Amino acid sequence: MNPIAGKRAVIVGACGGIGRAVTSALMEAGARLVLCDVAKSELEGLVADCSGQGAEITACTVDITDPHAVAHVAEEIIESHGPPDILVNCAGVYISGGMADLTLRDWDWVLSTNLFGVIHVCHAFVPAMIKHGEGGVIINLVSMYGYWPSPNVIGYLTSKFALFGFSEALREDLRPHNINVVTLCPGMINTGIVQNMRVCDQSGQEPEIRTTLQRIYARRNYSPKRVARALVRAINGNKKRVFVSPEAHIMYYMERFCPALSRIIARRVARRLFTSASAHINASNPQEDVRRP
Repeated sequence: MNPIAGKRAVIVGACGGIGRAVTSALMEAGARLVLCDVAKSELEGLVADCSGQGAEITACTVDITDPHAVAHVAEEIIESHGPPDILVNCAGVYISGGMADLTLRDWDWVLSTNLFGVIHVCHAFVPAMIKHGEGGVIINLVSMYGYWPSPNVIGYLTSKFALFGFSEALREDLRPHNINVVTLCPGMINTGIVQNMRVCDQSGQEPEIRTTLQRIYARRNYSPKRVARALVRAINGNKKRVFVSPEAHIMYYMERFCPALSRIIARRVARRLFTSASAHINASNPQEDVRRP
């Protein structure tokens, strides 16, 4: 028996790397899809690709940082298709930098999407899911930065820690209504998120840091398809918390049972990720600092 076949699935952030993989996986599983994203042209292209495979697709352009726009789109979806059986929150943005690097606009940018965007979506759809009385599942894509403290990502980390807690609390709220909430933590996944991220760094090395990150993510090359397969297994298996990549598994348990070592690793990883290649070279070749006689 396929518990996904014929179910209504709303995917928010469908045009991102993970969103596209989730769309494909749920389409193959037989779900009826409603795809939502802020990028209208990309959404139209995705719908064309899916429709060519005979899938039942509806598309809605929406900016999840705008609660009124989300409420309006959700009302249209519910009126036309009924409340979702499966609600997937894939939308997210990435920002690096420490407390002294981020402006208040940067804080607003990351929190309005990664945290309040998900809250807006859940606020718009959950009451109808409860009223429908048929249960369901909500999947929130969090991050290993939702439980693993690290320097140089304070804005992103704050948003994901909050989203992890929100997802865990939402599951308990919705337990009496037979609506499961999956807290899904992918790990380091090779998507386009680095290309669109904000690099907040006072050293003036933003392009080099971005290039370093892109190279590391590409070398890691952990596919979004693996996240999508884990998501399908979570729906089928009624799982609560899912850690996709090996590093997501390892650091969750290390942070719980050996936090001192976990923080040492976090600091070393942060130096590798958020320090430019030239800074690494200068650090390893300090000859220019040696005084000549």
